Amino acid sequence: MTAATDGHIPHPYVGGRSAALRALTAWRTGAPGAPRVLVLTGNSGSGCSRLLTGFLMLCDPEFRNRLPLRELDPSTVPPELPAPVVPAPTGRTASQVLWLIADHHELRAASAADVFSELASLDQPTTIVVPDVDRAGPVRATGEPARVVREVLAPLAATETVRLLTDVPRPLAHELAAGLPADAVRVIDLDEPEWADPESLAVHMDAALDPRLGAPDLPFTADPEVRRALAAAIGRRAGTSRLVVQLAARSLLMAPDRAAPTSDHQLPASVGEALDLHALRVDGDPQVLRLILTPLALAEGQGLPADLWGPLTTAVAGQDMTGTMAGAAALASPFLHPVDSEDGRTLLRLRHPAVGDEIRAGLPSVRTTQARIAAALLEAVPDQDWSKADPYVRDYVAGHAYEAGLLPQLLTDPGLFVYADPVPLRAAVEAVPRDALGAPAHTYLRIASLLTRTQAPPPLRAALLETAFVEDGLPEYAAAVHRLGLDLPWRTLWSLPLTGMSAVTIGTLPGVGGGAPTPVAAFAVPEGTAGAHPVGDGSALVVHGLVQPVDLAGASPEQILRLSEEERLAAPLMLSRGADYVRVWDRNDEALVAELVSETPYIGSDLSPDSVLLVATERGARALRITAAGSGDSLMARVPDPSEGAPA
Repeated sequence: MTAATDGHIPHPYVGGRSAALRALTAWRTGAPGAPRVLVLTGNSGSGCSRLLTGFLMLCDPEFRNRLPLRELDPSTVPPELPAPVVPAPTGRTASQVLWLIADHHELRAASAADVFSELASLDQPTTIVVPDVDRAGPVRATGEPARVVREVLAPLAATETVRLLTDVPRPLAHELAAGLPADAVRVIDLDEPEWADPESLAVHMDAALDPRLGAPDLPFTADPEVRRALAAAIGRRAGTSRLVVQLAARSLLMAPDRAAPTSDHQLPASVGEALDLHALRVDGDPQVLRLILTPLALAEGQGLPADLWGPLTTAVAGQDMTGTMAGAAALASPFLHPVDSEDGRTLLRLRHPAVGDEIRAGLPSVRTTQARIAAALLEAVPDQDWSKADPYVRDYVAGHAYEAGLLPQLLTDPGLFVYADPVPLRAAVEAVPRDALGAPAHTYLRIASLLTRTQAPPPLRAALLETAFVEDGLPEYAAAVHRLGLDLPWRTLWSLPLTGMSAVTIGTLPGVGGGAPTPVAAFAVPEGTAGAHPVGDGSALVVHGLVQPVDLAGASPEQILRLSEEERLAAPLMLSRGADYVRVWDRNDEALVAELVSETPYIGSDLSPDSVLLVATERGARALRITAAGSGDSLMARVPDPSEGAPA
């Protein structure tokens, strides 16, 4: 790295930005006059993420020892302190970001308001750094960055015990700062002259082209004078955008057989020009380049599987693009960032979100393009069986359908509800106006928090959805869940929308004329409840057939026989209950057979000798036939706390 004029070298990762680094260091040390809240912003591609990453290197007690600290400007090096809390928002919801903070501080909070109040009561200030807010959200188009600012960062910034540093888009940066006293916050806009540091762009470009640092040995890289002149010209054209400098360098080095640009007009001044000039440099068509990058500009998650890139490009173009994609590497490479997925596949994503912004801005209609992509993804589901779908298709088709305006039509398929990752699916469904959703989608939303909180795998998602559909009066959808072929731990027999319950029990009514007794469910409710039998103490009982509807017109509460302790101990299954879960165990080996979690607290539960589970919450009561014969480990994403144990 070229030495700085003051005798200190630039930060080896940041490559400049000394003024901004000094401001960040003053914030970190709590220097006199330094604000408690520091907000980084700038145009997309101006280098906020890079600056913040480089600063966090200096704040990490282990990583900082790998940097040449003695050669850096001392005013840009914070003292060695405990590492700050860094909840990464990339791909996460505002709620997830907040609970990362709560978990780090080991807060005993039951709500978002509790998190902020407990942070406010800390004995010592806490330092929190929230980078890359623009990349928040499991679904790109649902506006999660704004929610992170309004629901997480704004309350954090208002908490006196929190020292906050964050990187947010410019409109949200000023919105965040507007709610704070002037002396408590400072906005550092990297495109403003005070912070821009245009000289560092030329240094950065010179390093990118230097063969001693890994660049190929070319006529315009090997000669130091030619290289520096070219670097200075690129820096001038790029203005304040480090991304444009990086893209220009990649374009030059990925076409090594071409001569260096001979005039400023052959150098990019924007991301759009970087796209167009590179296409021309390799004898390509700028519009074709934008077309083949469109699926990546609209991709969700960590990136688009490489084997889907071609088919989706064909879908976007409306014509076969196989031949064009065969030669796409040289045209698109400067703008691509391949990554390896957990299953060993190659995912492709754009090198920077600003490239995606540029591509999307040039589309005649994002909605129409997304409709074509969503249709192609749906066609790629084998036999319309979501269990066989590509993970990207399964988890992210909802995001594409949402931006196409087609998501409500998709939300009638229980298979999608069961197999799609509930985090991005929930985010997409929640973004749709509620009055545009059908009944199955409303059921999904009602229990979505259970699916995300428990990290439920498909069999448990299916089981929770099955009972929720019955509870919401959608038996046809519950039946469709059973047709998916999964071994569910239960089958929901019935649901009763009964409120005001204080206790539940299973019993039997004697058979008429010496016939077999009838198993029933009995619910203690306030006197006056419709259909209830008064018991004389201001309360009443509602009696319901446990397994099937029965005529109880002539039955009285006094006739109900409760299960004896001997009957319960002889049953093959046993029961335990927490505030929001009921667990069923195998009595012989104490293996967990099933767990029913609830979005509302349980009022009561009971279990019949023939394995019918009766549960009641504020929403009502329901009965479930327990069918799982094996351990619950195959059904559950989480195992019980060992301290809870099985019931004695």
